[in-house]
Amino acid sequence: SQTVKKVIEINPYLLGTMAGGAADCSYWERVLAKQCRIYELRNKERISVAAASKLLANMVYNYKGMGLSMGTMICGWDKRGPGLYYVDSDGSRLSNNIFSVGSGSTFAYGVIDSGYRPDLSVEEAYDLGERAIYHATHRDAYSGGVVNSKYNILFLP
Repeated sequence: SQTVKKVIEINPYLLGTMAGGAADCSYWERVLAKQCRIYELRNKERISVAAASKLLANMVYNYKGMGLSMGTMICGWDKRGPGLYYVDSDGSRLSNNIFSVGSGSTFAYGVIDSGYRPDLSVEEAYDLGERAIYHATHRDAYSGGVVNSKYNILFLP
């Protein structure tokens, strides 16, 4: 959809993206936010990005085959450094340096694949991301609308 907020703050150091059914993504990311807060209260430490993504994958796996439509990236920063995970409605969970999800992802991957190098500066990486979003939103009929690149997320070593 062109009016849905596609990046959801799970907590101050974790973000989730939305692709698929807006209701499914929004609901499960809100549930994840609550579970992350419970973890923090019980353990007196922040949940890791890996653990948060695993928690989400485990929760949605229980509903596999029941019509959920969700593909999300969980990204953030913890004591091990930056983390990026892909979780879908089947409970699949992958870790990588780059992901693109949603109907425009094939267009975004075309831009990313042609411009990504492991040694990109923060500015170059941000510009590459913006170009990928631009091409995805302009070439895919189901993407677009107002694109607000509000989250200037810096994962510095």
